[in-house]
Amino acid sequence: MSEETPRVPDLLPVLPLKDAVIYPYIIVPLSVGRESSILAVDAALSDHRIVALVAQKDPAVEEAGEGDLHPVGTAAAIMRMLKLPDGRIRILAQGIARIRIAHLAEGEAYLQARVETIPESVAPEATLEIQALVRSAKEAMEKIVGLGKTVSPEVLVLVANLEDPGRLADLIASNLELSILDAQAILEMLDPEARLRKVAEHMHREVQLLTMQQEISSQARGEIDRNQREYFLRQQLRAIQQELGEGDELAEEIERYRKLGEEKGLSDEAKEELERQIQRLERSHPDSAESSVQRTYLDWLTGLPWKQASQDHLDLADARRVLDEDHYNLEKVKERILEYLAVRKLKPDARGPILCFVGPPGVGKTSLGRSIARALGRKFARLSLGGVRDEAEIRGHRRTYVGALPGRILQGIHQAGTSNPVFMLDEIDKVGSDFRGDPSSALLRRCSRCSTRSRTRPSATTTWASPTTSRACSG
Repeated sequence: MSEETPRVPDLLPVLPLKDAVIYPYIIVPLSVGRESSILAVDAALSDHRIVALVAQKDPAVEEAGEGDLHPVGTAAAIMRMLKLPDGRIRILAQGIARIRIAHLAEGEAYLQARVETIPESVAPEATLEIQALVRSAKEAMEKIVGLGKTVSPEVLVLVANLEDPGRLADLIASNLELSILDAQAILEMLDPEARLRKVAEHMHREVQLLTMQQEISSQARGEIDRNQREYFLRQQLRAIQQELGEGDELAEEIERYRKLGEEKGLSDEAKEELERQIQRLERSHPDSAESSVQRTYLDWLTGLPWKQASQDHLDLADARRVLDEDHYNLEKVKERILEYLAVRKLKPDARGPILCFVGPPGVGKTSLGRSIARALGRKFARLSLGGVRDEAEIRGHRRTYVGALPGRILQGIHQAGTSNPVFMLDEIDKVGSDFRGDPSSALLRRCSRCSTRSRTRPSATTTWASPTTSRACSG
């Protein structure tokens, strides 16, 4: 930058700027496209090569007038000019001094203004406070560059060597991404110390903004790196499995489980559990015991009839025919069953009663359950509870045990192939309790849950039967 300041004429052609504020002693390239602005540049080049650079209040205004320009601007010397093929021109201008527009003449082909040069305030004595302020501004500039902001090395050298607070404030402000209003406010501040303090506030905000931007970029980069690492490791695992002849079978098996999960219409909770177990299967060795447990669980999970249900056929005449075909006499029992079916037909969403069949072995309690299933058009499942003493047989075993299986009720539903079969629990009076638990309590809890669900949606019909007692509950 030249230290010799040319004299600024009183009458200058005006070059309105839409999106920039130019400071004294700063060299900037400018693109000029408006016809009036090109004429103003030509007039300056033919005379003293000095033009007034003034920021517009509204960048959308094409032909700026006196009320559209800020009152304070910068007188700049045109150092170079280049004409472009499309008619525009490029100039390289260096700020000389702050100017104030005293009068703007709008009658010519380009704007002319009578200006007053604003003398630069004499730099105050270098007190400890000003020295600290200058040093703080320089350190903040270094921190901004360290956080990733692009600043030319020449500017950094100038910042490091400048001690004048006003010149330093102008240089730093020209390299910050300030709004037009903020940049204009700094241009209009004449006190060097106050100007540098204002620039220091913007630098502090810029440091916070760049720090947050860097944190966001680091998080995104870390997520990308983690995903790339997982992808690379999975590719390696796939290559190793292919060498061992295991990759294709495992991938096909996992794809089969996912396909079955979609076809079965699993609930959201079951889908999450299915995906969790599939991921555990992918990470485990195909020949490990844990892999076998995962496969068994996935087979049961995808094998249950989640949304497969039989449609009830509530025709009392047909039900009478089915009962008469399957059983001779037993009129009271048949009438009770028909009453149950009639209530079911009139109020499908009613909580179903528990049907209890009492009698010695061979009197037809099990066959009555089959007849009910045939009359309703449902599947039939039978579970013998004679001698069951382990509560885990009803609830299901923990998967930590070898050969763990779900409860026998779920096994019966899986075997039936529908979610609402007629379920017969046979020999219920022979259920015992010991140190392994109380199976009858588990059965009662399941029946309670079944009845609660029946308030909103009719579901399975279950027959509890024994040589002396049989019950049927719907829920």
